[in-house]
Amino acid sequence: QVQLVQSGGGSMQVGGSLRLSCVVSGNTYNTNALAWFRQAPGLEREGVAAIRTPGGGTWYGDPGRGRFTIALDAAKKSVFLNMNNLKPEDTAVYYCAAGQVGDSGLLELSNYHYWGQGTQVTVSS
Repeated sequence: QVQLVQSGGGSMQVGGSLRLSCVVSGNTYNTNALAWFRQAPGLEREGVAAIRTPGGGTWYGDPGRGRFTIALDAAKKSVFLNMNNLKPEDTAVYYCAAGQVGDSGLLELSNYHYWGQGTQVTVSS
């Protein structure tokens, strides 16, 4: 079993920054990647950022590319999403996830089987 517990999120004005955290515990033997997804009301869940574990290679989806950064603290078994220059369209519930990926598919939803509880991010103008 793998457990992911999130913290962070909240409300921020346009142009502001937020940091999301996710602590991973349990048996991660069958996982080699951590990722952040988000889902706005009425829309499909979309990939935001992913990082390979180990190795540290990262991949960013279109929504936050150039503004968001994923980081891993292996010692603390935590993954972070640093979000800068927030926009109203960033408003969503954000989820961290653990999964097994190959050479591609770092942000494919079907590759992730363990999920955090989600946290709301609201960006207002």
